[in-house]
Amino acid sequence: MKIRAIAVAGIAAMAAYAIPATAHHSFAMFDASQTVTLEGSVKEFQWTNPHAWIMLSVANQQGQADQWAIELNGPSGLVRDGWKPKPKTLTPGMNVSVTIHPLRDGTNGGQFMTVKLPDGTQMGRGGIAPPPPGTTPPAP
Repeated sequence: MKIRAIAVAGIAAMAAYAIPATAHHSFAMFDASQTVTLEGSVKEFQWTNPHAWIMLSVANQQGQADQWAIELNGPSGLVRDGWKPKPKTLTPGMNVSVTIHPLRDGTNGGQFMTVKLPDGTQMGRGGIAPPPPGTTPPAP
């Protein structure tokens, strides 16, 4: 009887911790009904857990550089999609076009959708899927 009570208490404790953990993955801060395409220069590509980030410098209407923070999937998901940590898929100074779901509050940031690299390669949702392991990608 004591073992059953301990097991029930243990399951209840695990559930109490699991419920707040699911809140971390809310996308409510992004406006999924809109997409914005940004043309800019990669300031930094952060290959970090739980999410990678692109810090992008984008010229505003006055020609000044605005900094944008774009949240991506985690590194393990990016690897499955063909991204590389070293040498990184994105490097500082690289000019790219990034499509995002913008932040609802209008600040400079958003949820990553796709990126178009300088060589024309597109990655992300709606981008070109990576080739199967051990194969050579087709010529563009």
